[in-house]
Amino acid sequence: MFTAPKVAPFPRTSSSPGAPPADASGPMVEIERLWFSYGGKVALKDVSITFPRNRISALIGPSGCGKTTLLRCLNRMNDLIDGVSHEGTIRVAGLDIYDPSMDVTDLRKRVGMVFQKSNPFPKTIYENVAYGPRLQGVRSRRTLDEVVERSLKSAALWEEVKNRLHAPALSLSGGQQQRLCIARAIAVEPDVLLLDEPCSALDPVATAKIEELLVGLKQKYTIVIVTHNIQQAARISDQTAFMLLGELVEAGGTQQVFTTPRDPRTEAFISGRFG
Repeated sequence: MFTAPKVAPFPRTSSSPGAPPADASGPMVEIERLWFSYGGKVALKDVSITFPRNRISALIGPSGCGKTTLLRCLNRMNDLIDGVSHEGTIRVAGLDIYDPSMDVTDLRKRVGMVFQKSNPFPKTIYENVAYGPRLQGVRSRRTLDEVVERSLKSAALWEEVKNRLHAPALSLSGGQQQRLCIARAIAVEPDVLLLDEPCSALDPVATAKIEELLVGLKQKYTIVIVTHNIQQAARISDQTAFMLLGELVEAGGTQQVFTTPRDPRTEAFISGRFG
């Protein structure tokens, strides 16, 4: 498996002193003519789409349509699978993520991911959130304390756990564990947050909390979510993309896609006639 060489850190989208201002007008993620295969089996077929900054984009479609594969392409998680191949271009903040000089480890800090099944580390609540900053070299206890508090507040979990930060993360409820995973992902201040069916194992109350959280987080992050729950996509996303058999059938503003879809296959899926 190809391993990218170490290079300079992936540029931040926010401006730093002396640096030119980041282009806040263009899309955060640009995908052009992406083909992706597992061991010769084509999973994505000529997909082109952009994900705008500070918006929630939802990927919908029946099981096996390529949603998760597309999501995992954005931080090159699919590189961990033997026998994969791709053609096409993916740019994050204007940079080609498949360029040979790309530092994949740093890419995955900038493009965080929360999985379908909550997966807190077998550590304390505090250490789960501090894990990423520690890997980045943060050693100051005061700084770590600030990062942990800020991240847990951003994940709407601080008030529930502030008095038991050193309790095992696995002692939390399912919904709390998923919010902890979100806190862990944003502790390293990514530009993009990917979520693969983050509410599939949660009850309606916990799901509502996650949805409310994501709507608030888009003020700071570009969010891409895979969901089988089309009502969830309608509730929280700004842009919706419908996929079928590895193809991007239709993408646009969520209201447009749900009320006046351009493709009859989109209308059939949304109305429940298949999928």
